[in-house]
Amino acid sequence: MTSSKRLIVGISGASGIIYAVRLLELLRETDVETHLVVSRAGEITRAHELEMDTKQLHNLADVSYAIGDVGAAISSGSFRTMGMVILPCSMKTLAEVATGVTSSLLTRAADVVLKERRRLVLMVRETPLHAIHLKNMLTVTECGGIIMPPVPAFYTMPESIDEMVTNTVCRVLDLFDIDGGQMKRWEGISNQ
Repeated sequence: MTSSKRLIVGISGASGIIYAVRLLELLRETDVETHLVVSRAGEITRAHELEMDTKQLHNLADVSYAIGDVGAAISSGSFRTMGMVILPCSMKTLAEVATGVTSSLLTRAADVVLKERRRLVLMVRETPLHAIHLKNMLTVTECGGIIMPPVPAFYTMPESIDEMVTNTVCRVLDLFDIDGGQMKRWEGISNQ
């Protein structure tokens, strides 16, 4: 598999694990190989937010890693990928990425993506934000990462939560030049 066809998907403990599930579902319809790592808090969130067990979640990915497997392929810059997305991204995970502290495979993989100058997208989930959150987002941005909170696009006139989730996830995929095939795109306002 070539690097242009591998994407690391990380899940941390913030609310919104449905975004990761939808992303993995959409990527199954492409030729992109997915590499999944889920934090311990992400597993707890999965149990509260989804009617999906650990095995079902991990089966959505092509390759899945244990959070403590710091010797996994995705922990090395020599394992070429197109980058990584962490969705949802907790403030703890954001802080580890911003400071270069890698206490797990999740944050080690993100650190590797940054050091190799590959695309890193963090779908941060917290509100309201205080100065430390904002400074950590700025630090990651200055290091080349992209902060992308899950902000729904109401101009698409979504009829369901699933539509809002899908549209947001397709925006994430756009950042990797992957067409999720299900995004309602802005066509402009007609003056007629």
